[in-house]
Amino acid sequence: MANKKFKTEVADLLHLLIHSLYSNKEIFLRELISNASDALDKLKYLSLTEDSLKGYSFDPRIDISFTEEGERLLVIKDNGIGMNEEDLNNNLGTIASSGTKKFLANLTDDQKKDSNLIGQFGVGFYSAFMAAKKITVISRKAGEDAAYKWESMGESSYSIEAAEREEQGTTIILHLNEDSYEYANRWELETLVKKYSDHIAYPIYLEYDQVHYEDEKDEEGNPKKTKEHKIEKINSSSALWRRSKSSIKDEEYKEFYKNSYYDSEDPLFYLHTKAEGTTEYTTLFYIPAKAPMDMNYADYKPGVKLYVKRVYITDDDKTLLPPYLRFVRGIIDSEDLPLNVSREILQENRIMSTIRNSSVKKILSEFQKISDGNPDLYEKFIKEYNRPLKEGLYSDYMNRDALLELIRFKSSDRDGYVSLKMYKERMPEDQKSIYYIAGGREDVLKKSPLIEAYKKKGYEVLIMADDIDDIIISSVPTYSEIPLKAINKSGAIEEIKSADDKVKEEAKQGVKDKIKAALGDRVKDVIISSRLSDSPSAVVVDENDPTVQTQRLLKAMGAGDMPEVKPILEINPDSPIILKIESLKDDDKVRIYSEVLLDQALLQEGLMPQDPAQFAKNLSKLLSE
Repeated sequence: MANKKFKTEVADLLHLLIHSLYSNKEIFLRELISNASDALDKLKYLSLTEDSLKGYSFDPRIDISFTEEGERLLVIKDNGIGMNEEDLNNNLGTIASSGTKKFLANLTDDQKKDSNLIGQFGVGFYSAFMAAKKITVISRKAGEDAAYKWESMGESSYSIEAAEREEQGTTIILHLNEDSYEYANRWELETLVKKYSDHIAYPIYLEYDQVHYEDEKDEEGNPKKTKEHKIEKINSSSALWRRSKSSIKDEEYKEFYKNSYYDSEDPLFYLHTKAEGTTEYTTLFYIPAKAPMDMNYADYKPGVKLYVKRVYITDDDKTLLPPYLRFVRGIIDSEDLPLNVSREILQENRIMSTIRNSSVKKILSEFQKISDGNPDLYEKFIKEYNRPLKEGLYSDYMNRDALLELIRFKSSDRDGYVSLKMYKERMPEDQKSIYYIAGGREDVLKKSPLIEAYKKKGYEVLIMADDIDDIIISSVPTYSEIPLKAINKSGAIEEIKSADDKVKEEAKQGVKDKIKAALGDRVKDVIISSRLSDSPSAVVVDENDPTVQTQRLLKAMGAGDMPEVKPILEINPDSPIILKIESLKDDDKVRIYSEVLLDQALLQEGLMPQDPAQFAKNLSKLLSE
């Protein structure tokens, strides 16, 4: 027996694994199964390419067994390439990466608690020491007769000696520590294999004794029991996304989605892509028929799972796709990423960045394709996912042009949804801007008195009723070189003024000044309207200010230190109320009329007056007269 010391890096790593990452030890099984799959891949490849192994016949498989009583053992066995004595020394006694020692030395305390570090530099095997007090490895290399046993307690040394094994491959025997006895259990093992390794290319078999209880009692009065030895395949061993699209039926895609994401409904649609070249990866994305319940929560659960060569890595990383595509479900399977990259490296990894950017473009392109070719399906999609797509306008400048074609709005002219492209195609020749109103409920906005003048001119107004619209659309100044103008902001007023309106404005300067003086600091300004016909007044804001509704939304979201933005009161010079104020000589009555004018304008926007009690009092005075 040859006793050997671990290299310093291995000893340091083992100490890190056992003492820092112990809380998430279940991933050791994923690592060992992944290693077994790699060994099978290598032998399969060499049997086709290596002269000494050409035609090598074997039936690739991975077997798992365990003992539930006495010393708890967990055994993972494969019939892959196997290892000889030199391989055991090189693979299990040393970490190949020369930068590992430096890497370990520079880890922060927080990084040491990140279980995703395991396997980052090709050391997944050592994770088994989180669950085992001793590990025995028996291996025989394909094409060789000798077998060897490697054994270690995971401290400072290991031993290698000759052994016996009938066929090529590797057997790993974990002598479980007391805190890991749960892994000597059929249900636990089956659950972990389903979670992490269900789509490994090779069959994984679980060997166990199934207990049957009989009606007959033993001498102590307990039901007699018999054991039936069973070997069952516990993984699907068929990664659907890795198959060619032509070989997969529509029903298979849908069943895979429903089984994977526990959804009783078929997805709206799906997108299956295989990329080859400098970066190789496969994606299979699904759009659920209904928006996920947590879609609009900050702590939403991401819907995309990351695999590396069919090995599950994570489903809890919000960087795999941008947040505005958080409703997408599916899989990214990379051929080039290192197994089990940490989250920090995943965010900065060039390969992952390429996959993410390409996937986003492909997804948005598919949305556009459906928008153009299947409007009914796209309307179902937009009813569920219009809001998060709008967020992309603010956060994804690279894809803003594509998103502008995809988002939809309601309209003052018709029911249903309107795209900016549709709006532009319907614009009269004399219309200079794309007009919209944002910052409130759809039913309230559609009844806004500000829309009246635009309707008379035949100008359509987009209704932006999502709570984020006013914030999002401010980042989009133009569409196809046409400016977007909010009609509840002062900038849109000048465009529809006629020469007569300007004459009337000058004539009504007196009443404007009278109302402005009466309202004082409650308003930023009072302006004469060229748009109102039936309503006496309306509130707007300065071109660069958020609407009153948006201000209140931001404050509700925690922006408490945001300075208050005063509204601008727009008055209809032909309204009987304005004419009444113009004739009044009593300053207190002018104040009462002016305050009611402002408060009722706020009510029309779905907002409460600043002082509801004072509004009621003012109204009572006017009614009593």
